Amino acid sequence: MINRHVREWRSTDLATYKNEILPLNEPAVLKGLLKSWPAVQAGLISNRALCDYIKKFDGGRPVETLFGDPSIEGRFFYTDDLSSVNFERRSEMISSTLETLLMHVADTDPPAIFIQSASIPEHLPKFSDENAIDLADPSAIPRIWVGNTITVTTHYDISDNIACVVGGRRRFTLFPPDQIRNLYVGPIHFTLAGQPVSMVSLEEPDFIRFPRFEQALASAQVAELEPGDAIFIPYLWWHHVKSLERFNVLVNYWWDGATLKFGSPYDCLLHGFLSLRHLPANQRAAWRAVFDHYVFQADVDPVAHLPPERRGALGEMTPELAAHIKSALLKRLSRS
Repeated sequence: MINRHVREWRSTDLATYKNEILPLNEPAVLKGLLKSWPAVQAGLISNRALCDYIKKFDGGRPVETLFGDPSIEGRFFYTDDLSSVNFERRSEMISSTLETLLMHVADTDPPAIFIQSASIPEHLPKFSDENAIDLADPSAIPRIWVGNTITVTTHYDISDNIACVVGGRRRFTLFPPDQIRNLYVGPIHFTLAGQPVSMVSLEEPDFIRFPRFEQALASAQVAELEPGDAIFIPYLWWHHVKSLERFNVLVNYWWDGATLKFGSPYDCLLHGFLSLRHLPANQRAAWRAVFDHYVFQADVDPVAHLPPERRGALGEMTPELAAHIKSALLKRLSRS
C-alpha cells in the first residue's frame, strides 16, 4: 500500500512552475492544466468523438504500434526466460489503430494495443496548434500515446517530463532516483523501449524474490489523473504508468533542462561498466573517492585553490575545452 500522494497544484502558470515547482525536484500533479484543450473536450463527449478529433490530424505516416495477446493483461514485458518480449511491434496507421481500439472497447478480454511515443509534428501535423502547453521547454517535441488498459513498467527517463492526460484515466506510481537499488533493474542492453525497467510487478510484487522492493514502496508516491490533468516527472525519477480505461490518450513532453552538448552522462556510465566495475574492491573504493571529489563535489570545490587559468579540465566548460577533452578521450579509447 502506497500512502503518499503526489502534491497537487492548481491554476499553474509558467512563473509558478519555474519558481515553485521545479526547484523542489519532486513530482507534481498539475490539475486541470489542459482542460481547455479541444482534444480533452472531445474526449469528455465520448471515445468516438476523441477518436474522430485525432483522426482529422492524421498525416498518413505509419507509426510503431505494440500488440500483445489478451493473456498478458496489458503488461508489456519480457518473456519468462528474458530471451524476448511478450508483444510484437507492427507498423500501423494511427487512424486504423484508433478504430481497432474502439472496436475492442466493449471486449471483456481484449488484446493489448499501444501506440507509444509517436512524434506529434511528424504524425499529427497541426494537432499542437490547438492543443499545447507553455510550461515545457521549447525544445520538447510533443508525443502521443494511445492504447487500451495497458501497463508501462517502472522505468526512468533521462529528461524532465510533463505527461498530459487527454482521454481516459491513468495512475502514476513514482520512485525517487536513489531507489534504483531496491527496484531490481532488468537488462540494460536489452530493454523494452530504450530505458531499463524494474523486474518487479507493482500489482503483484514477489517479496520473496525481490525483498528490497518493500523499501522502494516506502518511498513511492502515487497519483491518479483524469482528463485535463498533467504530471511533472523530474529527471531520472522512476515511474510506473497504468491506464485505467479501455481507451486512453496521453501527450507528453520530454526535455533535458541541463544541456547535453558536452556529452551524455549515460556514456560515462557505459564507460564505467567497462573500466571500473570489474576492478578489485579496494580500487573501486579509491576511485569512488576520486569521483566524489572531482565530479560530484560532495562538500568542496576541488579546484578553488587554483587560479582559473590552471584549472584545466575542471575549469569553466567552454566548447573549446569540451572539444579538447573529447579528443583526448577518443585517443585513449582508441588505444584500449
